[in-house]
Amino acid sequence: MSSHSARSRRTTVPEFSAMKQAGKRISMLTAYDYTMAAILDQCGVDGILVGDSMSMVVQGHDSTIPVTLEEIIYHAEMVGRAVHNALLVVDMPFPSNHLGVHKAIANAGRILKSTRAQAVKLEGGADQAEVIHGLVSAGIPVMAHVGLRPQSIHQLGGYKVQRDEEILLNDARAAESAGAFAMVLECIPTSIAATITTELKIPTIGIGAGADCDGQILVINDLLGLTDGRLPKHVKQYADLRSGITSAVKAYCEEVQNGVFPTDEQSF
Repeated sequence: MSSHSARSRRTTVPEFSAMKQAGKRISMLTAYDYTMAAILDQCGVDGILVGDSMSMVVQGHDSTIPVTLEEIIYHAEMVGRAVHNALLVVDMPFPSNHLGVHKAIANAGRILKSTRAQAVKLEGGADQAEVIHGLVSAGIPVMAHVGLRPQSIHQLGGYKVQRDEEILLNDARAAESAGAFAMVLECIPTSIAATITTELKIPTIGIGAGADCDGQILVINDLLGLTDGRLPKHVKQYADLRSGITSAVKAYCEEVQNGVFPTDEQSF
């Protein structure tokens, strides 16, 4: 029994899951550090994911595969200190959920014990049903992930739209039956995502899966225009912070070189 008398304002897993039945569209974004997580949380986003996408956007790798469990936990600790309202979910990095049910429980348990996360996310559907069931039975809420699975990029042969409706429906049904409370649908045709969303009782969170999903998620660096190079088709860039930061840093360097900064105003 908890000794805390004050009720937390954080969105709970049941509240998050119930948004679908209430007809509320769900907003999710990724975060990897305290400062950004605090901003997102104060903006009213429903869910924050500490994604293994950090392998690419924070660490500079060309896939999500290299990021480790320890690194995910390190970043989730930072994010967890900032989040007071949103549901906080943490990705299980490759291959932490592929080592058997008991090891998966141990790995997910480490994430929850070391951070303020309320749930884990893992890639997979029918092939991960036993693991999802085991985690949920251990009291660990699971967000599933169906469609394009970046951790399986070598097997899939690249970042491609997944179009096999039978496989996608089977994966979605299996993950829900195993006890997942929500599900990310990544890079699948809008019509298939709509069918899955209609059939499932749990919320679907789309990324490149059309407007009929119960919610949406984007990588924060993509949304803010911090990403260098070509953006995926499913991304909408809401700002161009890369240009703004570039201008600011260049102006700073120029003022330092010319002796313009600091002035008396910035001196003691």
